[in-house]
Amino acid sequence: MADNNAVVSVLNDLLENARDGEYGFKTCAEQVETSNIKTLFASRSVGCAEAARELEVLIVQYGGEPASGGTAAGALHRGWVQVKGAVGADSELSILESCEKGEDAAIARYRKALKEELPADVRAVVERQAAGAQKNHDQIRDLRNVARAQS
Repeated sequence: MADNNAVVSVLNDLLENARDGEYGFKTCAEQVETSNIKTLFASRSVGCAEAARELEVLIVQYGGEPASGGTAAGALHRGWVQVKGAVGADSELSILESCEKGEDAAIARYRKALKEELPADVRAVVERQAAGAQKNHDQIRDLRNVARAQS
């Protein structure tokens, strides 16, 4: 079984990931015009914030200090939203593509975490959050495909 420091390290990586998602989705929601996409992004931002809080509790439970990383700047740096201020159908497509890339990165971080030896309670949370990230990715991919077909 992994020691607590290793568990905390894995959880802190996912915490930064969740915060990036929160800021990334919030930024995307502010940039798009289409109401169903705006609503999806806003709800995903809230979902990422809830995931972050859940991870913070586990980090403290395992004797760690929640990382302070995962910021708006970090989300932008990691390619979340490269299209600030553009408007129209093309920009909506590129925003969806950016969000999909952000979720690709999130899924990769969850997969990496699940390769580690984790206590059962931690693994259950990580697996559930990973499934949520996959669901986000698939919804965004489907919306992107629709936007691409319309452009």
